[in-house]
Amino acid sequence: MSETADFPCVCVAVRKASRRLTSLYDAAVAPAGINVAQFSLLKAIRRHGPLSLTRLSDIVELDRSTLGRNVRVIERLGLVQLEPGADQREARVQLSDEGEATLERAMPLWRATQQRIHDRLGAERAAELTALLSAL
Repeated sequence: MSETADFPCVCVAVRKASRRLTSLYDAAVAPAGINVAQFSLLKAIRRHGPLSLTRLSDIVELDRSTLGRNVRVIERLGLVQLEPGADQREARVQLSDEGEATLERAMPLWRATQQRIHDRLGAERAAELTALLSAL
């Protein structure tokens, strides 16, 4: 047995923390009618859109099929519009007016949660955590 077997499993620790953080952010943005995964997609589409689903999947680091399912959900909610791209095999996605309004409602809720987490960790530890997670 190697020495590392005595250490806590990093994967389990990160997954537990991820579930807790996701729950906090989901609760925060729920009054806007979305969850944090949808919020993240809307932010990425606003920042980079209109763009192809393939490009969006690269940006948000989700496989193309998972992203496609997630985009269809926010399309059904009226938050994005899909249109044919230059290549007819690839759709382009952009925020709808309702998506923009939803994002505007959710943004202060998300920011307040960000602030609570940063206050709890402190600026230095929050920056260190972000750097450690980025290193993975």
